[in-house]
Amino acid sequence: MSLRHSILGLLSIKPMSGYELKRVIDESVGHFWTADQSQIYRTLAGLVDEGLASRRTVVQDQRPNLHLHSTTEEGLAELDRWLASPLKTTVAREPFLARLFFASRMPVEGVQKLLDTRRQEVSAQLAALKAISISAADADGSDEIAEATPVARTLRLATLANGIAHARTELDWLDATEQQLKGIAP
Repeated sequence: MSLRHSILGLLSIKPMSGYELKRVIDESVGHFWTADQSQIYRTLAGLVDEGLASRRTVVQDQRPNLHLHSTTEEGLAELDRWLASPLKTTVAREPFLARLFFASRMPVEGVQKLLDTRRQEVSAQLAALKAISISAADADGSDEIAEATPVARTLRLATLANGIAHARTELDWLDATEQQLKGIAP
């Protein structure tokens, strides 16, 4: 997946500014695809240069001008090509697992601290995903999920459920790993 396709997908839902795209990414697809503000603006500029997106300026009183981006017909065609293309298998890189693999060099307390830190990170991620789930369920009509077609809503909520399931599974795995270590630690 590329950021450009994520942005085209989000812009296919509705026109957005770079600032709004960052917020929407963080609140919707951020658990499986992230980007910082500068990446978003660079990607938007490239999409406009390639004719895959357009940009219009909305003059605002008392605030800076708003630059709204929309997909073009060519951008929608590119998004459709990407959606239909074969998925390339990616090699996973898990920094935490790499550390854990070599953590036997540390005292047991250090390994426990490593596991505790990871548990805090995953717990925070799970809480954030649950908050998205709650806001999606309580949507008042202004939310992108609430405005989606039934198929789009189902698929967007399915990606959220996947993130929640992964976080819960990792927490269960951390529990099991700690129990195993307790059984062998001196």
